[in-house]
Amino acid sequence: LFLAVCAVGIGGTFQYGYNVSIINAPTQHIHKFLNETWSSRYHKELNPDLLTFLWSVIASIFSLGGLCGALIGGSMAIRLGRKGALLMNNVIAILASILMGISFPTGLFELLIAGRFLIGINSGIGLCVQPLYIGEFAPKHLRGGLAMGTSIFLTGGILTGQIIGLRELLGGEKHWPLLLSSSCVPALAQLLFLPWFPESPRYLFIDRGDELSCAKALKRFHGSSEYRREMEDIQRECFALDGEKPKKPWQLFTDRGVRWQLITVIVMTMGQQLSGINAIYFYATYVFEQAGILAEKIPYVTLGTGVCECLTALSCVSSNYVGRRYLIIGGYLLMTLWCTVLTFSLTYQELYSWVPYLSMTCVFAFILSFGLGPGGITNTLTAELFVQSSRPAAYMIAGIVSWISFFTVGMLFPFIVNGLKQYCFVVFLLECFFVAAFIFLIIPETKNKSFLEIKKEFHKLNFGRNA
Repeated sequence: LFLAVCAVGIGGTFQYGYNVSIINAPTQHIHKFLNETWSSRYHKELNPDLLTFLWSVIASIFSLGGLCGALIGGSMAIRLGRKGALLMNNVIAILASILMGISFPTGLFELLIAGRFLIGINSGIGLCVQPLYIGEFAPKHLRGGLAMGTSIFLTGGILTGQIIGLRELLGGEKHWPLLLSSSCVPALAQLLFLPWFPESPRYLFIDRGDELSCAKALKRFHGSSEYRREMEDIQRECFALDGEKPKKPWQLFTDRGVRWQLITVIVMTMGQQLSGINAIYFYATYVFEQAGILAEKIPYVTLGTGVCECLTALSCVSSNYVGRRYLIIGGYLLMTLWCTVLTFSLTYQELYSWVPYLSMTCVFAFILSFGLGPGGITNTLTAELFVQSSRPAAYMIAGIVSWISFFTVGMLFPFIVNGLKQYCFVVFLLECFFVAAFIFLIIPETKNKSFLEIKKEFHKLNFGRNA
């Protein structure tokens, strides 16, 4: 099970975290490349406004690709299987790496844009299919811990990208094309290791009707002495579905039986993106400067934020023991607290010499709190709230909401910060508090429950108390 999570994660959410992270290091070198390419092609200087526009396209086209990936990820998981979709997804990553790698020697910045778009598609599919696959092959009593592999590999990708992007490694002027094309390495690793593992047992039994292959897969994942209990659970779910075909995303919006599950996923996914984590990273450099850290040392201190997220994701394996509900509510409430403290500390930054260090503590505490709940549990709950026929469509909807929220935050965030300054955290603390309140009032605990048991928990909400 552990090796399966590693084989799935290295080419899944690791790619998303890695490619979000590595684009920051070569910003100045890409600017220089754009200027030189434009000058040699058109024999005139590149207009500063056009340069800003081209850089914005290179940075933000990743989000558009991610949205497209989310739109097709669920369909790929149904047609090719969970494992098949992930393997095919690596072909997109390798093509993207080739395009980004040859953009500099060929002098075609358009290839860089195309490559970033394709690696965005790869990340969108990975974010959709990886938690779906892990959630389906994990045994009930270990589902929370194994599903945290999604978050662990995502944060591990961010941290790896921060390290590889240091100027001493591949972040220098000579090596930045290698940095951008290095995303082929995790893709090749997954193509090498994932074929050794079986397809999702639930997909084999419920979607394909292949009971023999399902039993073989369960024996591989759970052991020949333990697989029968899980097999019975899959048979009960298959019987309850009564031959129901996988649903399309738009069908979930008209299905009263999943109304509150769908609302929950949308609220949690938006809450994750709009929680203020981007504002924290934006303000981190300013906070570190105010604490007296030299500008050239800040990239190394920023590595601490990546380490924080990674350690918290690892510690979140405890969701298997503490419960999803307590962790996610606790995470949002702690984020509300740190937003409040940070607003005050940034306001009175100049008043006392120790205040910048309080701000610095708040930055790390906020990141730890985010990883404790919203960063790790959201994907796990998406897998648990839906039965087999609705799960791929639910992940498509969650992915679309996530990428649109990600893009919206990227577009509006500079205006929010410029308008409100440090008081932007008031907006985020209110958002964190309301999401915590929603989860407290609506979401039942899902730890150690089968998918059918969780569906019954929501039945009263969807159909009323007398249902």
